[in-house]
Amino acid sequence: MRRVILTRPPRPYTNHSLFNRSVHHTVSPDRLNSTFAALADPTRRAILARLAAGNASVTKLARPFDMSLPAISKHLKVLERAGLITRGREAQWRPCRLQTRPLKEAVDWLERYRRFWDQTFDRLDA
Repeated sequence: MRRVILTRPPRPYTNHSLFNRSVHHTVSPDRLNSTFAALADPTRRAILARLAAGNASVTKLARPFDMSLPAISKHLKVLERAGLITRGREAQWRPCRLQTRPLKEAVDWLERYRRFWDQTFDRLDA
């Protein structure tokens, strides 16, 4: 068993300091916040899952849900503000498209923590 002697007391981590120590790329905290906030709702996650299969109109996206078109439209606005979807215009059709970059950035951010926990558990096993 190895003893560790600390020369100074460990500083408690705040979300901000933990974020700054762990993330070395240019994803802003605001962008991650809006991505995770958008993903927090099951309806919005279901909409993204549907868009992963291809572009769809608002009407088509609303079909499986028991809510009004204006309610679906509000969910789409949240997704659009988070950069998770874009809405286009093709004549009378307004297709929604999935944008994967914010999802990739969130996965990359989470991956750093997964590696941290894997390393922590490996040290505990040793």
